[in-house]
Amino acid sequence: MPNNLEKFHTLGQKYSDFHYVNYRFQVIDNEILMQFFFQVNELSFSPKMTLKLGKYAQTLNPDEIEGLIFNIGLIELLSYWKATCSSLIVIHNYILNEAQIDWWKKLYYKGLGEFFYQNEINCKIDNFVKFTFADEAKSYSCLCFKPIEESQRVIVPVGGGKDSVVTLEELIKKSEVIPFIINPRGATLDCAGVAGFKEVEDIVVLEREIDKNLLRCNEQGFLNGHTPFSAMLAFYALLVSYGTNTRSIALSNEGSANEATVLGTEVNHQYSKSLEFEIDFQQYVKQYMGNCAHYYSYLRSFSELQIAEKFAGYPQYFSVFRSCNAGSKENKWCCNCPKCLFAYIILAPFIEKPVLLQIFGEDLLNKPEIEHFLNQLTGKETTKPFECVGTVEEVKEALKMIEK
Repeated sequence: MPNNLEKFHTLGQKYSDFHYVNYRFQVIDNEILMQFFFQVNELSFSPKMTLKLGKYAQTLNPDEIEGLIFNIGLIELLSYWKATCSSLIVIHNYILNEAQIDWWKKLYYKGLGEFFYQNEINCKIDNFVKFTFADEAKSYSCLCFKPIEESQRVIVPVGGGKDSVVTLEELIKKSEVIPFIINPRGATLDCAGVAGFKEVEDIVVLEREIDKNLLRCNEQGFLNGHTPFSAMLAFYALLVSYGTNTRSIALSNEGSANEATVLGTEVNHQYSKSLEFEIDFQQYVKQYMGNCAHYYSYLRSFSELQIAEKFAGYPQYFSVFRSCNAGSKENKWCCNCPKCLFAYIILAPFIEKPVLLQIFGEDLLNKPEIEHFLNQLTGKETTKPFECVGTVEEVKEALKMIEK
């Protein structure tokens, strides 16, 4: 096994200065086109993103978009910084104050907890990276943020699993819902369709790309691993909020996201779904983004069992929802991963077994090949699966309910 701690230090010194060089954006009809520019030594990355606002698009002021996009670049850079783990991040456009720097360092550090753990990298938050600013960088106070007024509309990110289905259905009863999907696939589009959003214009879509130079770096042995996807989603959701003139953003993050993946530590695959991040993000938006929108999780107060029981009341989604990352490209349950096993267990108390077998295709509680995942989910091992799964106690409770 490679010594990734040594690689972490070697790469951090060789590629010492990671530059957030610039960003570009333009508004064309109902779309916002973005491109970010990152540079470290000879390596350059310039990923492109397209936000399609569909029928919800409002007239946009570029001056009021710039601050949102600058901040999106600060979360996007993490996917590229992690390849080299440069000791210094150099920002060229705007100067962050010390409190902002501390905020971003916390997000980077805790959001990369799984990355550091899996790569066996031991570092401290105080010294894993420093921020500095180019001579041409302007004061952050130059940026303009427009607060969105309250309305009956709400943005709901749709991930294709049971959680966003519950949020969709609950909120459709009392609000005008705007579904938001990143890189649409079978399950996300199918779930939105069942909820009544059947046309292209009915859904806000972000087409997000990974620069191919990063994929080449991965092939060449640079560092790689998990980044906080939900934090990235949060910043893009603010742009959706402005682009649709919709203040409320309702996530589907559960209370179970607060439990560490490596029990007894702060290493959490779901850190950017946790209540801690939610509160931090709300505070950042209030202090540094003009309180432009209200981001919260509709499901925060519900347990996984309560969510599963609610989902069981929407059988129209049984054939289309998917929670399996391994099978997402083929839009199927792989039935060989901990995410599939968890979904099976948490739904089993509320969905009759013949129906459950029809959903998954097999009985996952009688499959010896994945028994080790059961041990992880029930706390018999010190590390839970690095997936978005429920707490140890919730899994144990579901198993008790199945046995009755």
